[in-house]
Amino acid sequence: MLRFALNNLVLFLFCLAGGLFSCKGHTETLRIIHAGSLSVPVSEAADSFEARNPGVRVLTEAWGSKAGARRISDLDVPCDVYISADYNVIDVFLIPDHASWNITFAGNEMAIVYNHGSRYSDRIDAGNWYRLLLRDDVVYGRSDPDSDPCGVRSVLVTQLAELYYEEPGLSEKLLSRHRNMIRPKETDLLALLEKNALDYIFLYRSVAEQHGLQFVVLPDELNLKNPALNDWYSNASIEVRGTRPGETIIETGEAMIYGITMPHKTGNRFLAEEFIGFFLSEDGQAIMERNGQNSIVPAVSATYGMVPEGLRQFVKAE
Repeated sequence: MLRFALNNLVLFLFCLAGGLFSCKGHTETLRIIHAGSLSVPVSEAADSFEARNPGVRVLTEAWGSKAGARRISDLDVPCDVYISADYNVIDVFLIPDHASWNITFAGNEMAIVYNHGSRYSDRIDAGNWYRLLLRDDVVYGRSDPDSDPCGVRSVLVTQLAELYYEEPGLSEKLLSRHRNMIRPKETDLLALLEKNALDYIFLYRSVAEQHGLQFVVLPDELNLKNPALNDWYSNASIEVRGTRPGETIIETGEAMIYGITMPHKTGNRFLAEEFIGFFLSEDGQAIMERNGQNSIVPAVSATYGMVPEGLRQFVKAE
C-alpha cells in the first residue's frame, strides 16, 4: 500500500514538471457549472487553461445560475467550479452546506436587446423603449426569475422604470405580456431573436456585444450597473422560489455582481483551485473585459477567512 502511494506521488510530481497533468495517457477532468451569460468567456478561459496545461480536459455546463446551483445542492451533479451571474446565489443556495466561500469578480448591466429585423428598431431609444414594447405588434422575451438572475433583474428593471418614468402600473403592464416567451435562462432567447420570433429581449449588455446584437443603453437608474445606486435599486423587489419546496424568498434590487466558488464535493480540489486562480488572474480577467464585463478583482469577501490561501490574493477582508 505504501509503495503504491509512493509510486503515485512520483508519477504526480513527474507530470507536474511538464504541466499540471501532462503524462501520456493520463487526463484530468475539470467540471464547471456556470451562468449562461458566461458561456463565451468561460469557453475562452477553458481553452486557454487547457492550452497551458496539457492533459487537462475542461467540461462546462451552462445553466440559469439558480438552476445550476440546484444541480449541485439537489441533484448532486459532479462540479469542481461553480460560477454564478449573481453572487447571492452562492450565498443562498450553496453556503454553508455545499460550499464555504464566495469570490466576486465582475459586473454587468441590463439592456433591451434587438436586431435589424426587430419591429421599430430604427426608432427605439432609452426614452421610448417601454412604450414600444407595449405595442400590440411587438413581442419580447425574458428569462425565468426562479431559474435565472437575469429573469429577476428583468422584473426589477420594469419596477424601476415605473418609478423613473413616473408611469403608474407600467411594471405590471410589461410583465403581463408574452408570458409564453419566458425561458429558463437568458441565452435560450437568442435563437428566438435570431429567427425573429422575438423583437426584443431583456438581456445583459455583455451577451449582446458577444453576439453582435443591437441594444438600448438604459440609464444607470435602470440598468443595475452602478453600486453607488444600490439605495435606489432597493426600491424594486421580487418574490421567487427558495431553496426548499414551497419556500419563497424576497430578492431586492442591487448592482449586479458575479461570483465564483468551489463546491465541497469537488473531485479535484487542486485542479479546481488552479483554474479559479487563472480565471481571477490578470489574464483570466482580461478575457472577461474583452467580452464586455468589468473586472472588480480584488473585491471584499465576507467569507475571506474560508478562501483557500492560494486564492486570497484575489479578495479583500471586510
